[in-house]
Amino acid sequence: MIPRYGEPVRPGIRYRPRPGAYAILPRGGKLLVTFQAEPEPEFQCPGGGIDPGEGPVRALHREVYEETGWLIARPRRIGAYRRFAYMPEYDKWAEKIAHLYVAVPVRRLGPPTEPGHTALWLTPEEALEAVANDGEREALKRLYSTRGRSSIRWP
Repeated sequence: MIPRYGEPVRPGIRYRPRPGAYAILPRGGKLLVTFQAEPEPEFQCPGGGIDPGEGPVRALHREVYEETGWLIARPRRIGAYRRFAYMPEYDKWAEKIAHLYVAVPVRRLGPPTEPGHTALWLTPEEALEAVANDGEREALKRLYSTRGRSSIRWP
């Protein structure tokens, strides 16, 4: 069973599946995150929707590049969660199925190409405070509270 975060399902609303891929990106004791200015200003783990015909890892590489300007290597899937949300940029209700990865940011090619995004480096503690999504925050807590005591190999 995939854990669920966020608001409860609203009766009478048709939610459309929206799979996505999201990355936790550690490097040098910090995490690469994105600040998205609209539709609501918030800090996020870089990532987004998987387009039709696109696999999760390909989507992860594309989304991280678009939202941060960085190339990544060695993505490793660490879990998944779901949440039900309204997506104002698409004017639809979605059942978001988020596939979570840890990957290594290896090279910055330039600024984010996605309008309204800013790439930032935060400490794990700052990221835990800043990220708006409960599913991402729980993954960060789990990873950083078990670091060194689990089977997770850190970049």
